[in-house]
Amino acid sequence: MLDRFNRHITYLRISVTDRCNLRCRYCMPEEGVKLIRHEDILTYDEITGFTRVAVAAGINKVRITGGEPLVRKNVTALVRMISEIEGITDLSMTTNGIFLADYAYELAEAGLMRVNVSLDTLDPEKYRYVTRGGDVHAVLKGIEAAQRAGLRPVKINCVIKNSPGEEEARSVAEYCVKEGLEVRFIRQMDL
Repeated sequence: MLDRFNRHITYLRISVTDRCNLRCRYCMPEEGVKLIRHEDILTYDEITGFTRVAVAAGINKVRITGGEPLVRKNVTALVRMISEIEGITDLSMTTNGIFLADYAYELAEAGLMRVNVSLDTLDPEKYRYVTRGGDVHAVLKGIEAAQRAGLRPVKINCVIKNSPGEEEARSVAEYCVKEGLEVRFIRQMDL
């Protein structure tokens, strides 16, 4: 499959829900978000069918995203369904990590290969502020569980305001080096 610039497309990103258990200040307003009706969200069979067509057209890497994919009921069933499609060489998920400790082993057993986890700070109060109530300790436990479950590499997405030299970014980078994680800094876009 080629895009309009004649580049080969091998990567499919599937948003399985628009819902999220956090309300990160740079991502989603605290309230007033119009969500898709449940009956309008693609079923797992529909997602798997579309993915089969995409793989037949040359896709071999699939990333499951959201919102927060781990809030979608029985998302591990979808992971298993997609992992059974012949031709997929990389199956990953992007998550905020809050529920990852509960699901890491189940996801790995279902065929998930790796995860990207959003982590903007290690400071519990700053994390709670940025996410409007999240628990950074749950995320750190999720990262640890993902590594133990064999979901590697664990990649960290860290949103920064201006530069990776910012205090929070430096502490996340140091944590990643210490824990053997990959880190990617993403510059915050003004909404």
